[in-house]
Amino acid sequence: MQWLGARQVVISENIANADTPDYKSKDVGAFDAMMEGNERSNGLRVTKPNHIQGAPKSNIGIEADTGPWEQSLDGNTVSLEQQTIKAAEVSEGYKLAASLYRKGHDLLTLAVTGIR
Repeated sequence: MQWLGARQVVISENIANADTPDYKSKDVGAFDAMMEGNERSNGLRVTKPNHIQGAPKSNIGIEADTGPWEQSLDGNTVSLEQQTIKAAEVSEGYKLAASLYRKGHDLLTLAVTGIR
């Protein structure tokens, strides 16, 4: 869900800059690449017990879009059609993830209570 959220932010920034000269469209790194470098950690290493632990670092990287469909005369590489398709992909990803979480919760509830 965090990866989808980051991708939606990048897509909205691309759309907002669709008329900005020399703006290069961006995208979030591949989900697989994010998961490969994702190690379970509890945040920053604490050297003394009274130190406050920080939040774990995210491995979601924003990079230049590798396949923009077009480039305008002013150097802008944002294609609104391409960004709309990416936004629809993110929406479908959210629906799928939410459905999976809901089903998992339903199964856990059934296991604990025995009530459907």
